[in-house]
Amino acid sequence: MKELLRDNIRNLVPYRCARDDFSGKAEVFVDANENWKQFVGQTQYNRYPDPASAALRKGIEEVMGLPFGMTVVGNGSDEIIDNLIRMFCNPGKDAIVIFPPTYGAYKVFADINDVASVELPLKEDFSLDMESLRKFCHTADSKYKLMFVCSPNNPSGNAHPLEQIEETCRLFKGIVVVDEAYVDFSEKGSARSLQSKYDNLVILRTFSKCWGLAGARIGILVASPELCAVMRSMKYPYNIGRPSQEVAVNCLLAADQVHKEMKAIIERRERYQQLYKTLSCVKEVYPSDANFLLVKTSDADSIWSYLAGKGIIVRNRTNQFGCSGCLRISIGSEEECRKTYEAIASWEA
Repeated sequence: MKELLRDNIRNLVPYRCARDDFSGKAEVFVDANENWKQFVGQTQYNRYPDPASAALRKGIEEVMGLPFGMTVVGNGSDEIIDNLIRMFCNPGKDAIVIFPPTYGAYKVFADINDVASVELPLKEDFSLDMESLRKFCHTADSKYKLMFVCSPNNPSGNAHPLEQIEETCRLFKGIVVVDEAYVDFSEKGSARSLQSKYDNLVILRTFSKCWGLAGARIGILVASPELCAVMRSMKYPYNIGRPSQEVAVNCLLAADQVHKEMKAIIERRERYQQLYKTLSCVKEVYPSDANFLLVKTSDADSIWSYLAGKGIIVRNRTNQFGCSGCLRISIGSEEECRKTYEAIASWEA
């Protein structure tokens, strides 16, 4: 990892606040130039949040089984993705590897950082093209620092087999980032089982999907303690606000309820996958390990406009690589699913 890091990040002297160096229970806070007065009740929102998100990370360890020393919490997974690119990729020199169609933020953050994106397209069924991947890794030089594998993939919904992810970690000389935002909805297993074997494997998790906290903006980096230490040294000092930390801790306490709804979403996903197949305007419904379905239609643009006119928003993916005619439809409540299905049925009537 140290060889892959940018020189300026390797030699970075991080910003530290006084509370980074304090342990114990404080009674007087005169270190951070805060306003002593609270104007929104007894909530401590006049004080800066814990820069290490320690209580939240302890809860993550207890409930999710992700070791405290191997996690960093980010302002959504997007902050973590951006920081990983800044950690390892020199602007105008290095590159990342992505597998389109996939989550668009990887390329966006690479572009923002003046880092090239090399594409290894997925096969027609959205599986990894392992033959092309092997050839690439065999000839790739040291400028390829990061490889982003979204599994389950967005927008296709399929999870990649762990054997393929393991082979990728073994072949690629850089950092393999497996984005598991949707892993809770999959029975294929997590790449966490591989981290003890591969130091170059980084995993991303989030509170935005299964845990129902998209508005709180909390992503999780799971990596070696050495990589986590570097990430903590360069992230914004107070990157997760106190309200977000608190609501996430409370959500972890409701894990039983979260898992119950997760199972209900999976059941609706399977049921509506079969229902969409009965519509004549639907050409294919791709298998999904996530909380959404990718539905190939006869006219994605027209159906999207028709649904929008009825106040129903779906994601039109027809212009994305390999997704011609496709709409991505989230599995919401039973009422949301029913209204969306009935509206598409009425479009074709």
